[in-house]
Amino acid sequence: MPRAPAQRGDAVSVTTAADGIKEIGTPLSDGDVESLRAGDRVRITGVLYTARDAAHGRLLPLIEKGEKLPFDPRGQIIYYTGPSPARPGDVVGSIGPTTASRMDTFTPSLLGLGLKGTIGKGYRSQPVKDALRAYKGVYFGAIGGAGAVLSQFIKKLSIVAYEDLGTEAIRRLEVEGFPAIVVNDCHGGDLYQDGVKAYAREGA
Repeated sequence: MPRAPAQRGDAVSVTTAADGIKEIGTPLSDGDVESLRAGDRVRITGVLYTARDAAHGRLLPLIEKGEKLPFDPRGQIIYYTGPSPARPGDVVGSIGPTTASRMDTFTPSLLGLGLKGTIGKGYRSQPVKDALRAYKGVYFGAIGGAGAVLSQFIKKLSIVAYEDLGTEAIRRLEVEGFPAIVVNDCHGGDLYQDGVKAYAREGA
């Protein structure tokens, strides 16, 4: 698969707040992604697209046929989540992360089309980590079990495609200060592996 073109060249818009957390906005450039390291805490402002197993299953045939996707993935971030219905007056209900490994089969193809980030929980496979390096992508971890808290950072929501999938429909989220942490960066950094190594050193 050909390498996707850089987004906004190598320009970097990531800034570091007084509390040490990195502020990032979408769409992401190659430079933005390269500036992030495993373990960095971030706040994301801009647009996230939601997609889980069922939606990815519909996207893959389109990718394989070279057909147009329901949204342009270049520079974007996919959040692996299936939100619960909103209560009256709320934008969305609980919106916690789904286990990312369930999407590992599909992720390299989307990264090849210019997707820059994914958000979920848990580990990624080696092929995904290799694709993050090859295509300059980043995997963020979100707080599991805190879907109600995360919903506070969603300012607007609309369904983009596959409404028949219900909670697994692809949605466009406008977010402000959405909290996450870099788990896998484009340099081969892995927060989970680094943690295991640090623990092993301390126990030696």
